[in-house]
Amino acid sequence: MASQLPELPPQPSAPDDGEGSVVAERQMQRVAPPPVYQVVLLNDDFTPMEFVVMVLQQYFRHDLEGATRIMLKIHHEGRGVCGVYTRDVAATKVELVLAAARRAGHPLQCIMEVA
Repeated sequence: MASQLPELPPQPSAPDDGEGSVVAERQMQRVAPPPVYQVVLLNDDFTPMEFVVMVLQQYFRHDLEGATRIMLKIHHEGRGVCGVYTRDVAATKVELVLAAARRAGHPLQCIMEVA
């Protein structure tokens, strides 16, 4: 059985003089963007250039020309940046590249550094 509460008569409204009222002001907060990390491939004398180009295309979405340019930079300078990402994305990409290199039997090394 549901009980019914008695209706209260409407209260006369008093004019609002602002006393006792609290006004909250919205302040703009500056939020720093998350730190970014660059994923870097390191040169070695054993990993085929074609494999490096495939990795750059598959895991970093570079086109053939861009992947070839980065591969040549790695070959000539010893290292090359594949992309810049947030920490979690960069760490995931590093693990994916290392796993692919291990599966293919290549000693390719991939690291992440603060950009």
